[in-house]
Amino acid sequence: MTVTHPRNTRNTHPLKPLTTHEVGSMAKPSWRVKPFRKMAITDADIDKAREWGRRLEIEETPELTELLQKRKDFSKEEKARIKWFSSLYGIRLQEKAGIDLVWDGEQQRVEMYEHPVKRMSGFEFRGHVRSFDNKYYRKASCVGKPGLKEDLHTQEYQQMAEIARNEVKVPVTGAYTIVDWSFDENYVKDLTPGAADIHERRRKARSEFLVDVSRETIYPTLKSLYEAGAYYLQIDEPAATTKRDEIPEFIESVKESIGDLAGKAFFTIHICFSNYKLLFPRLKELEGILDEVHLEYANRDSEELGTTPEERFGYEILSDLRNTKFVVGLGVLHIHTDFIEPAELVRDRILYAADVIGDPGRIMVSPDCGLRTRTWEVTYDKLCNMVEGVEMAKKELGIG
Repeated sequence: MTVTHPRNTRNTHPLKPLTTHEVGSMAKPSWRVKPFRKMAITDADIDKAREWGRRLEIEETPELTELLQKRKDFSKEEKARIKWFSSLYGIRLQEKAGIDLVWDGEQQRVEMYEHPVKRMSGFEFRGHVRSFDNKYYRKASCVGKPGLKEDLHTQEYQQMAEIARNEVKVPVTGAYTIVDWSFDENYVKDLTPGAADIHERRRKARSEFLVDVSRETIYPTLKSLYEAGAYYLQIDEPAATTKRDEIPEFIESVKESIGDLAGKAFFTIHICFSNYKLLFPRLKELEGILDEVHLEYANRDSEELGTTPEERFGYEILSDLRNTKFVVGLGVLHIHTDFIEPAELVRDRILYAADVIGDPGRIMVSPDCGLRTRTWEVTYDKLCNMVEGVEMAKKELGIG
């Protein structure tokens, strides 16, 4: 069933102060992973599905557990149903924790790079590479002008919109990250090594590659999502500051990716684990195009309570964001540790940010990044404490 909504504007989707969201991925349950790896489902997998179905009050759980009893050799239709259940569980986990803007935590995707590139023309996969957490993804090379072979995320959004009780957001891997994480056998094929103008021509080739990915794949993806009713759209750019001399190209790629959609939807950009100082002052060129800039902070911060710069040294970049027009996406959970942040620590991080920014209405709260390296037990506890910390901060700030 196609889900459509009235044309959205900022006036029909007012953000409440300290709106919460889960910024990225979550782990996939074993019962979601094994059927696609041709591994047999075990009693322990079924027990997990049953346990979380009970905890999340999912009425359809008996259908899932009955399906999983097949153990192996699932049909294409059965695998699709298992993926649907994984999305249902992921969304319900976030809703149960009290998150305002939800999505399924990447349950429908392989991961953030391979999933979109697999659906693009002009790329060929060359083999597996290791990511930072000892997981692997397939890396591709651009061999022709990029385009879309099939829809990237619209059907996924429509499915989530049918499931979710809260507002849905959709993350989309950004053009710069796709380009930076790919080999290039197309745009540089005519470059002659050692030529006098090789650096200038290489930069021009890189820019052309980036513009084509932005215009031919990311913009139509965002437009399709918007036309299907998606309002909260997140562009993921972990590679944004990888090459400090390409910040201008990165900024242009965001402009090209959003294009005439600026002002029609709420656009977030998510950048993590990098030198954010490199983004300034060029980032201000995206005012009026981007609504929220979400960065990672908790990973750099202390675990001590307090609201002074000495305790909250991980939030230094807030001083650069203060004089912008962006909503500040505030990472308050360290996603690479099982440490469950006390609600009081979340509260103090928010209070410090509110003091620096001067307006809690300009702050959205979330983990630093995706929680896919954590178990669902740890993820749930972290998110619950995050929501509790938000409520404590609201009380301190006198926000209803």
